[in-house]
Amino acid sequence: WSLPNAEHYALQYADGRQTYITESNRREIKNGSILRLATSPDQEAQRLYNGIQSKNVDVKTDSLKKLASLSQDVTFAQEFISRNGLKQIYSIVEEGNDTGEMLTHTLKAFTELMEHDFVSWENLSTVFIKKIVSYVNMNTVDASIQQLSLSILENMVPTSRLFFELVKKEVTLDRLLTHLQVTNAQLKAMALLIALLLTATDAERRDMMDYLREKNIRQFIHKNIIHSSEPLGDEMAHYLYVLQSVSLNLCEHRMRTSMDPYSQEQRELLQSLRQAAFESESEVPASNYSTERRRSLCAKEFRKLGFMNNSNPAEDLRRAPPGLLALDNMVYFSRNTPNAYSRFVLENSSREDKHECPFARSSIQLTLILCEILHIGEPCSETAQAFYPMFFGQDHFFEELFCICIQLVNKTWKEMRATQEDFDKVMQVVREQITRTLALKPTSLELFKTRVNVLNYSEILKLRQTERLHQEETLAVPVLELRERLKPELLELIRQQRLLHLCEGTLFRKISSRRRQDKLWYCRLSPNHKVLHYGDVEEGVHSPPIESLPEKIPVADMKMLLVGKECPHTKEKSSGKQNKDVLELAFSIVHDVEEYCLNFIAPTRYEFCLWTDGLNVLLGKEMMSERTQTDLDVLLSMELKLRLLDLENISIPDTPPPIPKPPSNLNFCYDFSHAEQ
Repeated sequence: WSLPNAEHYALQYADGRQTYITESNRREIKNGSILRLATSPDQEAQRLYNGIQSKNVDVKTDSLKKLASLSQDVTFAQEFISRNGLKQIYSIVEEGNDTGEMLTHTLKAFTELMEHDFVSWENLSTVFIKKIVSYVNMNTVDASIQQLSLSILENMVPTSRLFFELVKKEVTLDRLLTHLQVTNAQLKAMALLIALLLTATDAERRDMMDYLREKNIRQFIHKNIIHSSEPLGDEMAHYLYVLQSVSLNLCEHRMRTSMDPYSQEQRELLQSLRQAAFESESEVPASNYSTERRRSLCAKEFRKLGFMNNSNPAEDLRRAPPGLLALDNMVYFSRNTPNAYSRFVLENSSREDKHECPFARSSIQLTLILCEILHIGEPCSETAQAFYPMFFGQDHFFEELFCICIQLVNKTWKEMRATQEDFDKVMQVVREQITRTLALKPTSLELFKTRVNVLNYSEILKLRQTERLHQEETLAVPVLELRERLKPELLELIRQQRLLHLCEGTLFRKISSRRRQDKLWYCRLSPNHKVLHYGDVEEGVHSPPIESLPEKIPVADMKMLLVGKECPHTKEKSSGKQNKDVLELAFSIVHDVEEYCLNFIAPTRYEFCLWTDGLNVLLGKEMMSERTQTDLDVLLSMELKLRLLDLENISIPDTPPPIPKPPSNLNFCYDFSHAEQ
C-alpha cells in the first residue's frame, strides 16, 4: 500500500480476541475473516508503557484498560515484557492504594501477561504477594479484584514452597470458605483451595482436610454447589473431582500398610471382629477354657469368619493393598451395622461348607476392588471431571460404600449358588454391579443401594448377552456399511406395507365425553392414495366397500397429524385410568382450510402404530412409531443373515482388498466390430 514507515503498522483481527497477524500465524487466516490496519505491536507496547507511567489518572487508566485487552496477544506481550513493562505493573500494585477500576485493569493485564510463560512466577516479590493477599482478605474490595487476586494466588502457589507457606499462612481456610459462599468468587476460591491441597505435604493435607471436615465443607458443597440452581461448569466439576480424589487418597496410607502381627492395637481390632460375631452367643466365656482349647475355639471361629489362615488370621491381611484398610472396613461394618454383620457371619457359618460365603476373604477382595474403582492411591488427573455426587452427600463415604457392597456380595453369592471355587467369578460380577451402578451417577448412597440391589445376577447376565450380541453384529465395518445401504430399501418396504394397511381400512369406535357408545365407523384409503374415505357402519360389518363410506378427505388437504395429549378429543376428557389408555391410542388429522379435525381412537397399539406411520407417509414425514424400529430391526437382521450366509466362519476384513493394476494391454478382449461386418 506504499505506506510511509510501514514497519509501524500491522494487521489485526477486527473481531474476537483481536490478535495481531504475524508470519507464524498468517496461514491460519480463514476466508471471510475481517482484518484491520493497526499500530504495530512494538509501537503499541511502547505507547502503553509510557501511558501507564503517566501522572494523568485518566490516561493511566485508559492505558491499563487497553493493556489488559492487548496482553492476550503473544506478540504484543513479548514486546511489552521486553520493555520491562512487568516492573511497572509490580510498582502500580505495590505502591498504589487504589482499589477501583485502575487496579482491576492492572491485575487483569498482569494475569494475561503471566499466562504466556515468558516470566517465572518465582520472580514475584513478597511485598507484591502480600498486597494481592490483602485484596483477598478485604471485605470492601470490588468482586472482580477479589476474583483476579484469587486467580493470581492459585497460579503462584504451585511454583514455590515459599509462596505456598506464605499464602497458606496469610489466606486462612476460614477466609476461603467465606469466599466459597459468594457465588461470583466461588470458582476462584475453590481453585485456590485445590492448589493449596495439591501443593501441601501429606501431613499438611491431612490436617487441612480434617479442618475442612469440621467446618462441614462436604455438606456445603452438596447443598450449595452440586444442588444449586445454576448448572455445574466443567471447571467446577474438575475441582470437585480433585477434592474427592484428595479426600479418598487419605486412605492410601492404610491401604499400603500390611498388618503387623506384633501390634497390640491391630490384634485387638481383629479379635473384636470375632467377639462381635460369636461371644454374645457363647454362654461360657472363652477365658474359662484352657489355653489350648481357647486357641482351638478361636481358630474355628476365625474359619467361620472366612479367614483362609484361621490359626493366624493376621497373615490374610499381610497383602497390601488393601492392607489395614480391609481390617478398618470390617471393623466399621461390625460396629456400625451389628445386625447386618451378625446375620452375614451366622448365616454363612450355618450353611453347608461348600456354599458358605467367606466374610473376611470377601471383605479383603472387595476393599481392593473399591480402591481400584475409586482410583485410591493414584495421582489426580489434570482434566477429569468424574466425581460422584453421592461422595459429598455422606460422611465416612468409603466405609459406608463398603457396608452396602459387602451385603451385595452375600446377596450375589446366594443368587449364583456359588461355592468356594466360584469366589473369583462372584467378585467379578460384584465389580460389574458396582461399576455399572456408579456409571449412573446416583445422587445419594441410598439411591446407590437401591439401584445396585436391583441389578442382580440375572440382570447382569442379560446385559452381558445383549452386549455380546450387539458386538457380534457390529464387528466388521463392511457389515455396518451393508446395513446402512439396506436401510432405505427396507424402509420403503415398510412404507408400502403401512399404505396397504390403510387401503384395507380399520374399524374404529366412537367415544363420547359422557359415556362409551357402541357406534362404529370405518376409515380406509383409496387405492390411488389420494382420498381418505370414512363413515358410520353397523355392528358386524368388517370390511365395507369404499362406495358405502359417504365422507371423504382429500390427502392434499391434510395439514398435520396430532397424537396423544395434542389431540382435541383427549383434552375434553377427564383424568382417569381409562383416559390414560385412550391417550396412548388417540390421534387426529387436521385438514381443510378451516383446520377441521378427524379424531381417531385406535382399537390396539398395533393399529395406532400402523395408522400414524401411514398418515406420516402420506404427509411426506418420517415414520416415528416404535413399531417401525422393531420391523426395521427384524427385516435388517433377516436380510443381513441371508446376505452373509455364504460367509459363515470367514472373518470379514475392515478394508476392501486392493484393486489390482490394469493389464499392460487389452488384446485379450474380443473385437465385436469384425463379427458384425
